[in-house]
Amino acid sequence: MPRCTREMIYLDHHATTPCDQRVVDAMLPWLTQSFGNPHSTSHSAGRVAADVVARSAACVARHLGCPAESILWTSGATESNNLAIRGICGHPRQKRRHLITCFTEHHAVLDVVAEIEQNGWRVTRVPAYPQDHELAGCVDLDALAGAIDEDTALVSVMWANNEIGTISPMQQIAHLCHQAGALLHSDATQAVGRLPVDMKSVDVDLLSASAHKFYGPKGIGILVVGNGNRRVRLRPQIVGGGQQRNLRSGTLAPASIVALTTALEIAVSEMSESDARIRQLRKVFCGKLLECIEGLVLNGISLESPQRLAGNLNVRLPDVEGESWMAAAPDVCFSSGSACSSVDANPSHVLTGIGLTESEARRSVRFGIGKFTTDEEITQAVRLLCDAYRRIKPA
Repeated sequence: MPRCTREMIYLDHHATTPCDQRVVDAMLPWLTQSFGNPHSTSHSAGRVAADVVARSAACVARHLGCPAESILWTSGATESNNLAIRGICGHPRQKRRHLITCFTEHHAVLDVVAEIEQNGWRVTRVPAYPQDHELAGCVDLDALAGAIDEDTALVSVMWANNEIGTISPMQQIAHLCHQAGALLHSDATQAVGRLPVDMKSVDVDLLSASAHKFYGPKGIGILVVGNGNRRVRLRPQIVGGGQQRNLRSGTLAPASIVALTTALEIAVSEMSESDARIRQLRKVFCGKLLECIEGLVLNGISLESPQRLAGNLNVRLPDVEGESWMAAAPDVCFSSGSACSSVDANPSHVLTGIGLTESEARRSVRFGIGKFTTDEEITQAVRLLCDAYRRIKPA
């Protein structure tokens, strides 16, 4: 569970990111000046709003490698995951009755899958590669290939892991799915804005993302339905107005849509520069922690691997639980697992899923370094964290 105070050093960028001021500036006029309803196109205010929504969809589609008509605006990735999985499985023309996911998925996928299973679907939860593998935390590709059959309707696999940062080989996964006629959904919440994402070339059929993970506001996300390579049919989960081609009813929020689009444009344009700088900060941060905490261990794959998200650091203490370390260092914001499951008393299912014991998982914490993190903050965070550890470690 993240711990933050008013005077804080924020190192939990996998949970959320601060809104970029440029995003706020782009968003504000659509709240106070051009505030028309984009569905009220009988007058100019509505048409202006409808136009910016259409232009935003085209811009997002260009950055994600998909048709503009594939973009659905949602409240965030959790809704997108629900619509993707429920929508595929619940479509009246769906004849297949098998669903596949991985044990290390986010609960926004796992909980939906569990409900689908209760409704009579056959569900396979494929294991992830273990801690000592070069793709630790990623779905085991051999196990996935063995699980897919002619009855598989959908495979749901995250693009990048939210706890240990492993980036999945999505093109290989897509090939396995499509060989058997199954569709592929990816919870790309940690990937969009941090990695190049081209749905058409990688051939992912459905993709979920949230603006607040790439320096946009909370409450706005996308579900991309189809990349142009094959038809994707969804049963809507929210009805009541017929907006967005009857797939997701409700009045759209142009201000939030502009904000998401602006945040994505900035993220893509600055990606290379930000990635290099964040990797260097992480290298310094991890190195200094290792110097002051004997026995500290890295969870997940090497920090030098290009298959790990640039800002991700997940480490395991030798003798202190992560929650205790967080409580002892209240001026540094970091977490003991996924922000969305922080009320869960159980240890991280991602860490136990790659072979860590319950004790090892409880002694682990996650840091997420962001583009606004400074050298000075890293230096100060190390001092605070090391001082806190010395106070609480066993004698």
